[in-house]
Amino acid sequence: MDTVLNMPRFLMDDARAVRDPYPVYRRLRDYGPVCRGGPGQWVFSRHEEVSALLRDPRLGREFPEEYQAVSVGEGPANDYLRRIVVDRDRPDHTRLRRLLVKSLSPAMVRGLREPVARIVDGLLDRFADERRFDLVADLAVPVPMTVMSELLDIPGPDRADVARLSTSLAQAFAVFIPPDKQREAHGAVVELREYMAGLVRERRRRPGEDLLSRMLAAVKEGEEPLTDEEIIDNALFVYYAGFETTTNAIATGGDLFVRQPHTQQQLRDRPGVVGSALEEFMRYDAPIHATTRLALEPIEIAGLTIRKGRVVVLLLASANHDERVFHDPARADLTRSPNPHLSFGGGVHHCLGAALARVEGTVVFERLVARFADIESAGEGVWEPSEGGFRFPYWARRSVPVAVRPA
Repeated sequence: MDTVLNMPRFLMDDARAVRDPYPVYRRLRDYGPVCRGGPGQWVFSRHEEVSALLRDPRLGREFPEEYQAVSVGEGPANDYLRRIVVDRDRPDHTRLRRLLVKSLSPAMVRGLREPVARIVDGLLDRFADERRFDLVADLAVPVPMTVMSELLDIPGPDRADVARLSTSLAQAFAVFIPPDKQREAHGAVVELREYMAGLVRERRRRPGEDLLSRMLAAVKEGEEPLTDEEIIDNALFVYYAGFETTTNAIATGGDLFVRQPHTQQQLRDRPGVVGSALEEFMRYDAPIHATTRLALEPIEIAGLTIRKGRVVVLLLASANHDERVFHDPARADLTRSPNPHLSFGGGVHHCLGAALARVEGTVVFERLVARFADIESAGEGVWEPSEGGFRFPYWARRSVPVAVRPA
């Protein structure tokens, strides 16, 4: 008991308050693999334990309704969270994931390289003369949003509203949501559901090759049918999840280009390593710093017994900087190999959009180094707390202004 009481404590509020949490993560790792969290929580910070627990079937993602109600309150957003694949356990998770994997097939994702390149070049063409732009607002945000809009075949005039409402809906994933933001999230769910229901009706009348049509076709062919409510809510989730990870990965890489110039030079000297560069960007600052699980039965790990019903917080970003696994983790090395980062999670809840994020990120950095001979800082970047990180707050890059010199 004394050992437990003397453990350091890491709370969600700590993550909200600290722009650079990596020194905090290091202190946790130096203490040991596990520390206390909030009431009924255990927090794991080292790679070995985090990796093992991500794959442990004794941990689930389906939290009691009361857990979500504490954050977002009762209403449409709470109901939405109970339907989406990321918050379901077997057998519902298996049923939903099978549908989404079939719809977003590897072949479909591989075929996106050229369309993504056209999107990226179209955005970069705007800055050929100005030679200044913001890597976040002008590239990291519009690329994945445009890709997801095209994948779902959302009509052009509707895309800005869908993106705006999806940003409001993202707040439902936060731990700390003030009442006005709760109302905003609930309202966004209502509007987006109504809009997506209209698209579903249209695709049933005139199916195409878009992702929503593929989802409907997969449901029709499947042995276990999904309700329209499940199709609509998971289509909305795929749209949001499709840009959250990619946006943060592009922002991280762009920020490293200007803050650690050796990364830019590495990529120019060896353009063939762009794939491993993207993995390093993902490792260096994970798009989602942590994920939570619920103990479905007792688990013994790291000398600790986790009782059934306890919440387990897995610090992905800390595990990605574990000195036991990664040499000099605070320095970005675009040729790092092996690079067993955990930014895409693991186990049955491994990120559905990992392949898509890799295609988009790879194309973005290929085009950046091909089109510009130099990318330099053009002002102070902006960091803000992100409340949409799947119930774990962290600070995200909101602006990375750069000046470029054409190649």
